[in-house]
Amino acid sequence: MPSKTALPKTAIDPDSFIGLHDVHKDYSAEQGQVHALRGANMQAAKGEFVAVVGPSGCGKSTLLNLLGGIDAPSSGTLFVNGWNLGEFTETQLTEYRRHGVGIIFQFFNLLPLLSVLENVLLPTQLAGNNRNESQKSAIELLELVGLKDKIHESASHLSGGQMQRVAVVRAMVNNPLLLLADEPTGNLDTASANDVLKVLSELSAARQTTVLMVTHSEAAAEVADRVLRMSDGIFVK
Repeated sequence: MPSKTALPKTAIDPDSFIGLHDVHKDYSAEQGQVHALRGANMQAAKGEFVAVVGPSGCGKSTLLNLLGGIDAPSSGTLFVNGWNLGEFTETQLTEYRRHGVGIIFQFFNLLPLLSVLENVLLPTQLAGNNRNESQKSAIELLELVGLKDKIHESASHLSGGQMQRVAVVRAMVNNPLLLLADEPTGNLDTASANDVLKVLSELSAARQTTVLMVTHSEAAAEVADRVLRMSDGIFVK
């Protein structure tokens, strides 16, 4: 990861782990300019679990793309861990995506022909991590989420809830600073959703990982330390 001290300081509160200050994001579309974010402001502390609730089209996915280093703001300032992501080079952004961020998607995105362990180890291979250390960490995490007996089983043999628990472990295996969860329970029944949220909460607390989860579900948001609401590209009370 880039060194925090090597990056320019931001004017936003340096004690906040995540900070958005007057962030705008515009896209060009056939129907004209789309204003996905319209001056969004928010902060989150290190180790905090924040849920962002709002309807489709309110800017939640755009927020995830910006925090994940996939996209950049049109204007405003966005920082994570004191780093101003808008000032990162492409090389620094690549390192940030590989080592600083874990992402959990609504669709599990597991490779069905690979084993559970092989699926979890994919991010560690992309990051160039030590294989033995990565495998030890992956097995420990899989045991913690109750999948010790599934480690060498094909991902295609798992239930939906089990697949999403594997996806959580895959996102956590590189010990990221920030975990982004995009509707992680959207395709699960109530019991499986509750299991996944419990796992997510417990792992983030144990590792002091900051979690930002976007969801339509008020019930899913209840597991978070704090709930924020979005509407029309801004955070609202």
